[in-house]
Amino acid sequence: MRHALRRALFTVALPALLLLLWLAASDGGDSVYFPPLRTILGSFAEVWNADRLAHDVLPSLGRLTAGYTAGAVTGVAAGILIGTHRRVRATAEPVLEFLRAVPPPVLVPVIMLFAGIGDTMKIVVIASGTVWPVLLNTVEGARAVDSVLSETARSYGITGLARLRRLTLPSAGPQIFAGLRQALSLGLILMVISEMFAASNGLGFAIVQFQRGFAIPEMWSGILLLGLLGFALATVFRLVERRVLRWYHGLRAAGRPS
Repeated sequence: MRHALRRALFTVALPALLLLLWLAASDGGDSVYFPPLRTILGSFAEVWNADRLAHDVLPSLGRLTAGYTAGAVTGVAAGILIGTHRRVRATAEPVLEFLRAVPPPVLVPVIMLFAGIGDTMKIVVIASGTVWPVLLNTVEGARAVDSVLSETARSYGITGLARLRRLTLPSAGPQIFAGLRQALSLGLILMVISEMFAASNGLGFAIVQFQRGFAIPEMWSGILLLGLLGFALATVFRLVERRVLRWYHGLRAAGRPS
């Protein structure tokens, strides 16, 4: 219990310190484009009420969840297939290197042509960006399965789904979660970008509308909310990761010198 409290304190200490420094440095400032944090916080309380959260934040979270889930499932499935079959990897690798070099924001106009400007477009944009870190990390994790364990499983006749569930996924788990962690931050960025192009609601849409209306404190309050949202999602992800990979973190802790 004490260790968990200490970890939670360290997690919030640096963001709180940065906010205090921002508050002290900006207090008394008169810049139109960089208003004091005190003004931004006042606008934050006024703007992000229950109606605004339901109209803008919840739809954004829904799109992020759908796109992130689609990218994660596709990345893990394709990564396991490519990582465990040498011929598939040799065939697919050049194509993957080409596709992952294309920045996802560049694809937004192309995706708009066949997916329209609704939620489908935004979900596809998020999925098209989040799939790559998950896929590439899963490939490397599947390739790095211990050869002794692999031969042992083969000698005992452990194949198919049993091999996938008992050997491949646990061995690749740490790298899969590393890819999922990278994809989460990328998905948040793509969520905002997709909502800036064509939308009638969402966090990205709200920030652009504030900017176009020269509501600068309100715009900064949206950016602050976006940062807080990213921090909250990262914290939840870390808790899930530690629970799922508790065996891995236990082995690492046991291997550290006392």
